[in-house]
Order: sequence, then structure tokens, then C-alpha cells
Amino acid sequence: MKHFACATFLILGFSLACGAQSSRDKHRDEAEYYAKVYAQHYHVPLSFVRAVVQQESAWHPCAVSPKGAKGLMQLMPQTAARLGVTNRCNANQNVSGGVRLIAWLIQQFHGDLRLVAAAYYAGENRVARRGLNYRNPDVVAYVTRLRRLYLQATPRPDVNDEP
Repeated sequence: MKHFACATFLILGFSLACGAQSSRDKHRDEAEYYAKVYAQHYHVPLSFVRAVVQQESAWHPCAVSPKGAKGLMQLMPQTAARLGVTNRCNANQNVSGGVRLIAWLIQQFHGDLRLVAAAYYAGENRVARRGLNYRNPDVVAYVTRLRRLYLQATPRPDVNDEP
């Protein structure tokens, strides 16, 4: 059936990607699926999860940082162990652990996503001690980039939409 639909589109002069989905697209779709599922389950803004994944790994399922963080949400080994993530390159495990961490940070920082972002990057203990007075330039830059990505990923209601 799939091949018939592809042939029909080609005959009609439409270009349609009927072949196998690229590996990158398949990984992105899988990651997006888990982001939606876990964001909804843990009551975390999906736009925030998307922003973290974009910032941390650019949606590469097994990205590795110079400091040893790994996967879509760049979990450090000790953080992954604390969250029960045994395979940081497994999209399901990585996103589940990362979103659980974000949900916990949202509780710890009373919903202040600036502090959540800073704590995700620098560790909750450092940020808990100093709050918004934490002025490490790397952390400030990270929070600023994450905020921009979050705002880009957040759907805006159309002015003509009925409330």
C-alpha cells in the first residue's frame, strides 16, 4: 500500500519521500515521542523539555560531552545512576530520567524555570545555596540560551483565537 501511494504521488507530479526515513529523522521522532510522553506524565512543560534536549544534544541520541555527560538530555553517570538510567544512549531511559530530574528540580525551586535551568546545568546544590545570585558566566549563558529555545518552542495563541 505504501508503494502504491508513493507511485500515485509521483504520477501526479508530487515529490514525496516514500523511502525509508533517515536515521536522524527516526531518532528525532523517537526522542520527540518520549519527550511528549514523559513531559505529560511528570507535568513538565513540553517546550522546556524540547529546549533542554536541543541545547544539550541537538537531538543526537548518544551525544557525549567532554565532561562525560551522555545522551539526549546529557546525563552525567552519577545522575543517571541516581535516576535508575542504565543506558544513557537509550532514548526512552535518557528522556525519562532527564524529565524526572526536571520535575524534581521544578519542585525544589518552586517552579522557577530560571533556577531549574541553572540547576540542571550546574547542579542543584550550587544553585540552591546561591539562588539567582549565582553568577557563573557559563551558567548565565546556558540559562539565557535555554530561555531563548524555550520561548521559541512555546506555542503562542493567535490573537484571533477565541479564549
